[in-house]
Amino acid sequence: MQHQWKTNASQQKFIVSYSGGKDSTLALYHTMQVGKALGLIVMLEEQGLRSRSHAMSMEIIQAQANALGLPIITASSSWNDYETEFLKLLADAKQQGADVLVTGDLDMPEHGCWHDRMTQQTGLKLCMPLWQRPHREVIEEFIQLGFKTMIVTVNLDLGMKVDDLGKILTLDYIQELENRGIDPCGEGGEFHSTVIDGPLFTAPIAVRKGDILYHENYAFLALELESNSF
Repeated sequence: MQHQWKTNASQQKFIVSYSGGKDSTLALYHTMQVGKALGLIVMLEEQGLRSRSHAMSMEIIQAQANALGLPIITASSSWNDYETEFLKLLADAKQQGADVLVTGDLDMPEHGCWHDRMTQQTGLKLCMPLWQRPHREVIEEFIQLGFKTMIVTVNLDLGMKVDDLGKILTLDYIQELENRGIDPCGEGGEFHSTVIDGPLFTAPIAVRKGDILYHENYAFLALELESNSF
């Protein structure tokens, strides 16, 4: 039921649909205070080398999982069979004891919610602890908790610039983004980020900036692990 979407993980075992970005990490933070995390669901591109949501390398995703102390549950898929593969992962997670799927969604509609449909088909409950919260409040909390996240994807048609790639989200920087007419959480698809440190991490993830890649109206910053990282 929708009114329980924020609280369903309380006293429950859960898995998290994890992109490696700020919203799914903050959702994990909140639910780890009240329930038990069993693992991170990460959907990969067909070749299994990068995440489908943020095109992040498995090397970085594994480093995040190591720092969080949680296993990764993955499947490779095209967009055509994404739903089928995602449902298989949920069914497997339920068999392993999961009761709830956690996501970092803020603006999911009450009716026609995709994750709600997926969980109903697999007998899991849905928890979205950030659901319907003001965007500025969410990103301010994330920063004030001590999380550190880097901009890795920008949509050049939505006010973002190549120079934004590699920047760390700070209170000053999100004010600058708002002054440019950009949602501070990037909920309009303006940007994606990768979390590299925070209160859930056993140690920061040491990354170096690689090449900037372009595809249509997007620019991507490739991240690589420093040799002394996980």
